[in-house]
Amino acid sequence: MAKKSEEGVYRIVDVVGVSETSWEDAGRQAVKTASKSLRDLRIAEVVKMDMKVEDGKVVAFRTRVALSFKYES
Repeated sequence: MAKKSEEGVYRIVDVVGVSETSWEDAGRQAVKTASKSLRDLRIAEVVKMDMKVEDGKVVAFRTRVALSFKYES
C-alpha cells in the first residue's frame, strides 16, 4: 500500500505560555491557546524556558514554543 506523501510547506511561529505551576503547564497553555487560531499544528518545540521573579521568589514559569503548521493548498 502506498504511503501518503509528507510534502508541503510549513510555517513556524514562536509563542510564549505562562503558568504559575510549571514550565510543562506553560508549554501546554501556549499550544492550547495557539490551536484556537492556527489549524493543522504539527510540531511544538520548546525553544526556551525562563522564570519571572518578584521579591526574590519565582512567581511564574514561561515557556517559549516554536509551533509549525502546514499551509493549506
